[in-house]
Amino acid sequence: MSRPVSQQPAFNRTALAPGILGAIVLIAGLALIGGEWYLYVEYATAILALILCVFAGQAKQWWWFIGLVPIAVIWNPVWPLGIDDAVLRGLHIAGAVVFIAVAVNVKVPNEQRR
Repeated sequence: MSRPVSQQPAFNRTALAPGILGAIVLIAGLALIGGEWYLYVEYATAILALILCVFAGQAKQWWWFIGLVPIAVIWNPVWPLGIDDAVLRGLHIAGAVVFIAVAVNVKVPNEQRR
């Protein structure tokens, strides 16, 4: 009896961990809006959105940039936008949904990964 040969998957879900982490940061950041610790939420969110842009580019799924680039701009800590707290809370929920959608749907082919 021969043993079955294990095959490598055709793709990797490299965006899964940063996408889920970004959603967790945004949901947890709801409690920190307006506080001094919110700066860390801004940094983490902007950096994770840009990391997901790299993975979406590697997967050649450019349409995810429509949701990820605005997230990186809105939560940019260098030039913060003056957004009302109520609107910002809604953007946190919308951003978490985008992060989860990207995490689940972006699949980088094995030959594209470096």
